[in-house]
Amino acid sequence: MCAYVVVAEDDRKQAELVRRYLENEGHRVTVAHDGRAALAEVRRQPPDLLVLDVMMPHVDGLDLCRVLRAESTLPVLMLTARATEDDLLLGLGIGADDYMTKPFSPRELMARIHSLLRRSSAVTAATGTEPVLTVGPLTVDPARYEVSMHGRPVDCTPGEFRLLQMLAARPGHVFTRPQILERLHGFDRYVTTRSVDVHVMNLRKKLEVDPRRARFLVTVYGVGYKIVDVTARRTADMAAHAAADAAADVITDAADDGEAHRAP
Repeated sequence: MCAYVVVAEDDRKQAELVRRYLENEGHRVTVAHDGRAALAEVRRQPPDLLVLDVMMPHVDGLDLCRVLRAESTLPVLMLTARATEDDLLLGLGIGADDYMTKPFSPRELMARIHSLLRRSSAVTAATGTEPVLTVGPLTVDPARYEVSMHGRPVDCTPGEFRLLQMLAARPGHVFTRPQILERLHGFDRYVTTRSVDVHVMNLRKKLEVDPRRARFLVTVYGVGYKIVDVTARRTADMAAHAAADAAADVITDAADDGEAHRAP
């Protein structure tokens, strides 16, 4: 698979190393040494993937990722010397699809890049063979790579899209965090299940009326997450209330009849 990759890295030796490895794999590469130049290049010629260093002059990688997420679903792999779990979750939380800490193995970097490219291609290459998934007000269209809620389009990162597709394919089914993590990142020892929580938190902000009181993308405590068909649940609740009201009316009528028979 030959792809066009933009490498945004201010360390010129590091950028050259990544460029050489990518070109040896047959990919076309443009290197930008600051965030402003990287943004201009991505807008000028949208790449298949962005390798993005966090600490860069002019515009840092985190701010650049935020800007790009408002414009596109471009796969983003972040590189950083920050190695704490909070840093990883921050990167994933603003929309990065993967995250590697420095120093890193160039071979592992290539493996992750190929994995992201395969996932992105699997989504964009869909030709209509996968059905449109509808759960209440949510629609997930794998062929068009589109998500809508109550008819309004919802912008999702590739990771968020895969998560929604997984949950919407089996509404009501509870998926554990390890199951979701495997679907999103494969068997990656560097990614924790907390990254799943970050994806869910971001999706709730986009889908729920009140993200703090989720009614659609719900947590099953101690287990994982599921999507609930709120329309079906509302219909069932209304039917249950109607049945309860009808039963109450029967009881009231029977009581009234009894009183009438006892009356002199």
